[in-house]
Amino acid sequence: MLSRILNSSLFLFIAVILSVTSCTKDETFDNSPSTKLSFSADTLIFDTVFSTIGSITGQLHVYNKSSEKIRISSIKLAGGTGSRYSINVDGLPGNEFNDVEIAAKDSIFIFVRITVNPQETNLPFIVTDSIVFETNGNLQDIDLVAWGQNAHFIRWNVDRPNLPKYRLVAGEGVDTTWTNDLPIVVYGYAVVDSTGSLTINAGTKIYFHNASGLWIYKGGSLKVLGNMEEPVYFQGDRLDEYYRDLPGQWDRIWLNEGSIDNEINYAVIRNGFIGIQAETLQEFMGNQLTISNTIIENMSGAGILTRYYLIAGSNCVIANCGQYALALTLGGSYDFRQTTIANYWDFGYRQTQSVILNNYIKDADGQVFAYPLSANFANCIIYGNRDEEILFDQNETEQFVYKFDHCLIKTLQDMTDQEKYLNCIKNQDPLFVDYEVNNFELDSLSPAQNVGNIEIANTVPLDLKGINRTESPDLGAYEWIPVIGKR
Repeated sequence: MLSRILNSSLFLFIAVILSVTSCTKDETFDNSPSTKLSFSADTLIFDTVFSTIGSITGQLHVYNKSSEKIRISSIKLAGGTGSRYSINVDGLPGNEFNDVEIAAKDSIFIFVRITVNPQETNLPFIVTDSIVFETNGNLQDIDLVAWGQNAHFIRWNVDRPNLPKYRLVAGEGVDTTWTNDLPIVVYGYAVVDSTGSLTINAGTKIYFHNASGLWIYKGGSLKVLGNMEEPVYFQGDRLDEYYRDLPGQWDRIWLNEGSIDNEINYAVIRNGFIGIQAETLQEFMGNQLTISNTIIENMSGAGILTRYYLIAGSNCVIANCGQYALALTLGGSYDFRQTTIANYWDFGYRQTQSVILNNYIKDADGQVFAYPLSANFANCIIYGNRDEEILFDQNETEQFVYKFDHCLIKTLQDMTDQEKYLNCIKNQDPLFVDYEVNNFELDSLSPAQNVGNIEIANTVPLDLKGINRTESPDLGAYEWIPVIGKR
């Protein structure tokens, strides 16, 4: 009997010890400052289209990959109680949670909910916030992105090495049309494949997320068919006041070689990195871009960047770019008429001229490849806040021909050669109405008034605002007219 009692007591003692030991082990936490959480996504994107007041819920999985328990000091919405989002952590709703524990090699769910009313007048186009996690002094965050207005959404679904993330919007031989029934939001690159085409109707508004853009691959075609009353807009997807004129919010419109002309008419291209990049990737296929009645402004890189391309431009304004407003490189053929190039970049110091003409490239081994260049500027304005606004970068082994015909230019170049500078005005301020707010119409005292070539004006008879310029044309994209009742 005694032995059985002792054995029973010993068993109970061992059981208690094991229980205490197990409990103690379970309560051991990983306190290393290098320990971080893992997540099922780095961004939660709510892309449901809202046509009425609505809400949707997203799900985030939070993982503890440590072999010990983790205590999360804080999980909270960065927007606090004013956020349009709400979160639910393992069944508990709120905006902030403290001392949340996750067992070793375990996980928890966080449900995220947003409610929007697309009829709300001050609702931003994109509603953003983030969930902030603090663990052992480490801060991590998950971005929350939702669209507060009804729109068509194009989200990338291809991620390949050495390429931007993209989605085909027009495959080979496919003709696609974007209409103005709803805004279009692009997340990643929207791509038109070889022999495909994209037509964008008047009044369409395209909004690009950070690092996103439009890519017309070699053999593809782009037709932007805006008009004076309903231009086509390309810009970033942040519409808050702070972002209204902020450059660099998206990437670029990228045109590769093709046998069918690309056409852009009445477009506004704003606040990206490069407005239009038109280049030959492998072989010359015609590569024609006709661009008219178009404003390109506030680009952190270049307004138009070309490599061995053909461009006919008229009634364009290319303004306020962090590098070149117009970079015509590796040769090509260019004809710009009644165009205003005005670069008063004020987001930092601009080290480049407004216009560069270049006809060669040098590879990593120092080998030079040169191509013929021909550039004509007629009834144009080229001005800015640098003393020199034109750079000629020539390799003499290939043709390098340029002409400025009835232009106002800010330059230190010698302009006495009448074959290259015909009836040009040098270094006279064109007196724009207000370049600080991108108004590049002419003031009543502008020296660019009534000095244009009529024959050139007849090829572009109406200015950017539809005013006839064929009697005594001004230089640039805008014809000055007196304001009735104002002296």
